[in-house]
Amino acid sequence: MPLPTTRIISSLSLALLALIGAYLTVVAVWAVSSVEELIGKETFHTEVARITEEQVSILIKIEDPTFYTHPGVDLSRGQGLTTVTSSIARDIFLFRHELSGIKGRLQSFYAGVFRCCKKIDVGRDVMALVLNFYLPKEKQLSFFITNSYMGSYKGESVIGLIQASSIYHGRSLPELTNREFIGLVAMLKAPIRFHLLDNPDAHKSRTDNIEKIIAGECQPNSWFDTSYEHCADDA
Repeated sequence: MPLPTTRIISSLSLALLALIGAYLTVVAVWAVSSVEELIGKETFHTEVARITEEQVSILIKIEDPTFYTHPGVDLSRGQGLTTVTSSIARDIFLFRHELSGIKGRLQSFYAGVFRCCKKIDVGRDVMALVLNFYLPKEKQLSFFITNSYMGSYKGESVIGLIQASSIYHGRSLPELTNREFIGLVAMLKAPIRFHLLDNPDAHKSRTDNIEKIIAGECQPNSWFDTSYEHCADDA
């Protein structure tokens, strides 16, 4: 006699949960065994000292409002589910330095999973939890400030907020106006789409919207809202 549909669905659901659980367990074991080697390959500069407290506040408000308190991931409030920690975990674990042996094969596999399914891959969240345990917040912030991709200029990649400030404005970060700094933060979401020079209209619109978020004149629509397009209607 065939199993009732509900029992079949229940069995498949349990099997899927078990498979996901096993996958995440292997990710966690791999991340813990690899994190110190990968962190050891990085140079963490003291770039945080070259950005003002107000600029740090603006950056964190937009990129990761609970950065200093969450354990690597955060579901408690809006402005997206990707944290600064998960963003740098992606880079450090998957794309900056190649591991060897079985660790390297797993690294290649996880990088492939991320490229395929980045919107639903929770493996990176596990990596973020591990990274947050091993890497202090100030070093995380320094890495983010130094290594974020900021578009290109005259055919060369611009890496980090400090270099972006020099190239796009000809001044250091502390010398920027709030509007100019917010304009750099506006590029972080999509440096090509919101490029300060190449797409000035899109860049201005996003900068305007972020200014309203910073001023408290507009709020993100949901956990997944990092575009703030509705803020343009709140004139």
